[in-house]
Amino acid sequence: MSTNTTTRPDAAPDRWVSDGKTTSRFRGTGRRRSLPHLLLGVLLVLVCAGGFVLFSLDSGDRQAVLALARDVPVGHTLVPQDLRQVNVALDPGVAAVGVDEAATVLGRPMATSLTAGALLTPGSVGTAAVPAAGQAIAALALKPGQFPPEIAGGARVAVVFVPGQAGTATSPPADGGTVWPAVVTSVASAPSDQTTVVSVQLAEASARQVAAVPAGQLSLVMLAAGGR
Repeated sequence: MSTNTTTRPDAAPDRWVSDGKTTSRFRGTGRRRSLPHLLLGVLLVLVCAGGFVLFSLDSGDRQAVLALARDVPVGHTLVPQDLRQVNVALDPGVAAVGVDEAATVLGRPMATSLTAGALLTPGSVGTAAVPAAGQAIAALALKPGQFPPEIAGGARVAVVFVPGQAGTATSPPADGGTVWPAVVTSVASAPSDQTTVVSVQLAEASARQVAAVPAGQLSLVMLAAGGR
């Protein structure tokens, strides 16, 4: 008796029939290759979770403090528009004015010049920490009409030489200069006469020139805040 064996010409060498189901011999390899991707995904989830925890802890240490909303010069009286709230994490050694302490600084003069974004500290307000290195303060005795009535501490001004009347000095200081940029540090009116004493901070060399000008030959021009 002979057995007739028929070979399927289209049978693929890499497959076999088992219980009527075709199974790939490389199926297990695909599972092994997916394992590193699974581990990478788990690791990514753990990293994200750790970052969120750290961010939450850091946010919990933040404090609501005051910062400057715009540039303010020395002598400027603080108003609400000068300040804004920022939430920052501060080192224990850093002193800052909290938002709930705004009433203690509003209406007080700046002790130093600060730029927008700078944190407000207790030492930033109060008695002016002036003059700064290379600067000097000159006092000008001015009559009405020699300065704008709007001038106050912190205003940017130009000190201008004005030629005097006949019989008085009519030329600028010998060492030159007819206009000097300055910042007003204080304004005080004398009760006995119409003279107003305006103190201005300017460069040392300019202060010496201004001090040499006879009384009545200087005027103040008020400039825009933050200008050049």
